[in-house]
Amino acid sequence: TWSDLNILFATAKGKVRRNLLSDFGNVKANGKIAMKFENGDADDRLIKARTFSVNDDVLLATRDGKCIRFPVDDLRVFNSRSSTGVRGIKLADGDEVIAMSGLTHVDAEVADRETYLSAVGANRRLASSDYADRPEDKARDEATAASLQEEKFQAMEAAEEFILTMTEDGFGRRVSAYEFRISGRSGQGIRSIDLSRAKGTTKIIASFPVLDSDQIVMVTDGGQLIRCPVKDISFMGRTTRGVTLFKTAEDENVVSITRLRDFDEDEDEDEDDDDDDEGDSDDETHETSDETSDGSGEDKVETES
Repeated sequence: TWSDLNILFATAKGKVRRNLLSDFGNVKANGKIAMKFENGDADDRLIKARTFSVNDDVLLATRDGKCIRFPVDDLRVFNSRSSTGVRGIKLADGDEVIAMSGLTHVDAEVADRETYLSAVGANRRLASSDYADRPEDKARDEATAASLQEEKFQAMEAAEEFILTMTEDGFGRRVSAYEFRISGRSGQGIRSIDLSRAKGTTKIIASFPVLDSDQIVMVTDGGQLIRCPVKDISFMGRTTRGVTLFKTAEDENVVSITRLRDFDEDEDEDEDDDDDDEGDSDDETHETSDETSDGSGEDKVETES
């Protein structure tokens, strides 16, 4: 219900504000003020607003490759609808927040998180590597992967989420949300991807949670577009640069990424429309684009019908 949800606002300068969603329950045709950018905040802007529960974590990502994860409850509930809030992440000069995502809060000790990630990595190597001349490596990976049979790690696997991060020059990869440690808000954050290149550095264009069944559509400033299933994108470590998802020309950049997600209608959704059809309707699969980054640092929520 509305009373159980919070709405969080994030700005390009790293500010975040938490309100009760019920504060925005009565919005008139001419709109309602959600945030005021004036005085010292006149050059700031809103980049994302989304709902959270008290059991969620906030993940902020910046254009220059930093990120921070902290619990929603680290933020007090504001009564004001004009304040820009408090600092969510401390930004370096010239950097800005481009994305805010929500992750389910999972209580896991640092040692357990590291053991789990090592075991998952070993399990993936066992599925894809040739150990013909490396029997010792195979035995070591088998022993490490065996940890996944423990009950606590099975629970972690069931709750695991994955973040897709992509750069302007077309590189990207998926990484486990467990690699983004939970900390307090307002810190400098940790590195979210390697942006170093032979001819300098690049920038992050998007960062958001994905499912195996998702697809992404990428568009460049040269007018090129491709569509890619998320399941084909590699899992890699948080500090790696990833792999090429979009081979761009030398002076071409990716400027927009949209996540496409399929969902099934409930079988009984149309029961009230025609009682004679009860039990005869098939599930329909619809496609929705629910996460878009256009390169300006503003994530938008859109729906296609």
